[in-house]
Amino acid sequence: MIFGLLRVVNFAHGAMFMLGAFVAYYGATLVHLPFFAALVVAPVLVGLFGALIEIVFLRRLYGIDPLYNLLFTFALVLILEDGLRLVAGALGSPYSIPDALAGAIDIGFGPFPTYRLFVIVTAALVSVAVWLILERTPIGARIRAATEAPVLVRALGIDTQRLVTIVFGCGVALAALAGVLAAPNQNVEPAMGDKVIINTFAIVVIGGLGSIGGSILTGFALGLLQTVGAVFYPQINDTLIFIVMVVVLLVRPNGLFGSPMRR
Repeated sequence: MIFGLLRVVNFAHGAMFMLGAFVAYYGATLVHLPFFAALVVAPVLVGLFGALIEIVFLRRLYGIDPLYNLLFTFALVLILEDGLRLVAGALGSPYSIPDALAGAIDIGFGPFPTYRLFVIVTAALVSVAVWLILERTPIGARIRAATEAPVLVRALGIDTQRLVTIVFGCGVALAALAGVLAAPNQNVEPAMGDKVIINTFAIVVIGGLGSIGGSILTGFALGLLQTVGAVFYPQINDTLIFIVMVVVLLVRPNGLFGSPMRR
């Protein structure tokens, strides 16, 4: 969403993923915030922080070389990660799976971890909700119109700047939600966003920059591909997604579902 409307490659998305996990962790540690409450609180807080970043900093960089946007978001990653290293340390801390989602459940062909099943179902529901909002609501229609023809949308009296802030804040909130969901499966640490941002960019490039549906479908497909690859040929599991990216870009430079960038 952020690239489709702003043409900003948000390299800080992984840091927002990390912030979501830390909000859940410190919420549980300091004020005993339940996991299910953290699924709401963390995206809201981090989303508001993202909206503030857009208003105060990114807004000044629109209309100039996109390299400045990339450099700013990369600098933001370094600032956030180093700041949290001073507070939480470099090794991080565990975040427990909620009792209600512990154990395994029989899904017909064998047991499957209950929490992982919860993550899969939640990710699918959020993806459908995002699609419905963008395709079936007035605000979604305005976002899609502003993505395709921002000058015309402004001429019709629509406040595109407000749309930009909403889109950036919501995109950051989704990253924070992913961080909360990931926290019980790994240590909550300042560098945890670095582990996902590269794969995330590869998924977005393969699906097509600016294509919401392309990113969703590609993310699920490549997740399954990496899982199968880890079983049959684990030596190339970490590079499998990039092999697919190279092949796709050779055939379709704009990605599977992307369209040529507007000038």
